[in-house]
Amino acid sequence: MTLAMTWDEWTQHDGLALAQRVRKGEVTPAELARQVAAGIEITNGDLSAVVEVFDDVVQDPLKDGMNLEGPFAGVPYLMKDLGPTLKGRLQEMGSVLMQGHRASTDSFLTEKIRQAGLNIMGRTTTPEFGVCSSAENPAMYVTRNPWDLSYTTCGSSAGTAAAVAAGVLPLSHATDGGGSIRIPAGVNGNIGLKPSRGVFSIAPAASDLTGLVSTQGCHSRTVRDTAAFVDHCRGGAPGEFMPYWSAPEPYSQLIQRDPKPLRIALSHEWGDYRATPHFVAELKRVGHFLEGLGHRVEWALPTVDFRAAFAAQTTCYISNFAQTITNLLAPLGLARPPADKVEPINIKIWEEGLRTTYAERARMQAVFNTTSRAFGQFFETWDIILTPITALPTPKLGTTAYLTLSDNPSVYDWFDNLWQNFAYTPLSNLCGIPGISLPMATQENGLPLGIHAQARQANDGLLLQLAAQIERALQGRWNHGQRPGVHVSAGR
Repeated sequence: MTLAMTWDEWTQHDGLALAQRVRKGEVTPAELARQVAAGIEITNGDLSAVVEVFDDVVQDPLKDGMNLEGPFAGVPYLMKDLGPTLKGRLQEMGSVLMQGHRASTDSFLTEKIRQAGLNIMGRTTTPEFGVCSSAENPAMYVTRNPWDLSYTTCGSSAGTAAAVAAGVLPLSHATDGGGSIRIPAGVNGNIGLKPSRGVFSIAPAASDLTGLVSTQGCHSRTVRDTAAFVDHCRGGAPGEFMPYWSAPEPYSQLIQRDPKPLRIALSHEWGDYRATPHFVAELKRVGHFLEGLGHRVEWALPTVDFRAAFAAQTTCYISNFAQTITNLLAPLGLARPPADKVEPINIKIWEEGLRTTYAERARMQAVFNTTSRAFGQFFETWDIILTPITALPTPKLGTTAYLTLSDNPSVYDWFDNLWQNFAYTPLSNLCGIPGISLPMATQENGLPLGIHAQARQANDGLLLQLAAQIERALQGRWNHGQRPGVHVSAGR
């Protein structure tokens, strides 16, 4: 098959650059879709990042209602197999239980994505129900990190992370209930923004109010693609209870200006959790880099009861996931999750979640409140706080302690083990504040290390503005200008 571009040419384009070429008549959306399909074919044998390609949409990008006049003008897009639904398409959530499940309607965000001109042409991998930190169940698939195939991509936006990092496409869908956009972005070398609460709708099945900690987003390779995605896909569906706010200025305009000199805090001490010495050294290096851009950088930490916050977060996950699983069981006529079709930790989460009382949820919400107030008070003095994206190196594949395949008898011990590594991202979900992972550092094992920036509620634009300033200072050379070993340009 003759492709519209060489792979080197392809990977020099972000989504908006491809859209510009479509508008000039230099390439068609169908040619872009065929290029992505070819990229999947090149890389997916190594990565197992993509579950399905919609061949009918590759052939006819307008088939499902994509708006060619949108800012992305037919740029290909993959949907994580969790969250927003596509009418008539499979959504199997990384689960043996959900094999063959088809959605009956498009989600509101699906419609927004298509109106923005993105051509949804397939599905990417996720752990079962998005619960754990690696899309790694041999009964389904094992998604591998393109920088080193012996390592996980982390999760739960696993396939999206691998596909974007491998140059298959410039941006792809992701979701985040505790770090699932930012952590895989961080260990695969992508840009991953978790927006504030009240940005992206998850109607009609749920809302920001009921979901509480989960939100939507994307992975990209340029700040402007992420900014344009937020600008054109944000907003609530008619009748949603949660107020969906708008930024005073489109982020696509805001990021063209450098931010004023910022007060930036650094920390790797997050309650009981600490980063490795190498990660701390990388964080310090980035702090010095930001000082060179004119920002004030010091070590500081919010006054938060971290133990109480993580305990509340754990209660939230257990009770939310239990309800999610219950809702999936009912249409199947099942009273409990079958042991041969649902992973062991998810069954334990379901069992424990059913025992959660209203009083426990009330105590959880009280801690959410006090934690949010503490972070809010911190951001009265500081504009941004930086941490590493994780505390510990990325696990190798087969590290079952992080998987829902684990035989750990205690759900609480299993979650506590997650927090030892994935400490820095969950509380922004609890507080509803924005966080972004930027590919600015490297682990000792050679994998990327994201630097994680958080800001006050609704200050998403400031994170993007700082990210754009950094991108200009680096001349666009994220990941020190390096590419992973599995990459479309390598011909693998």
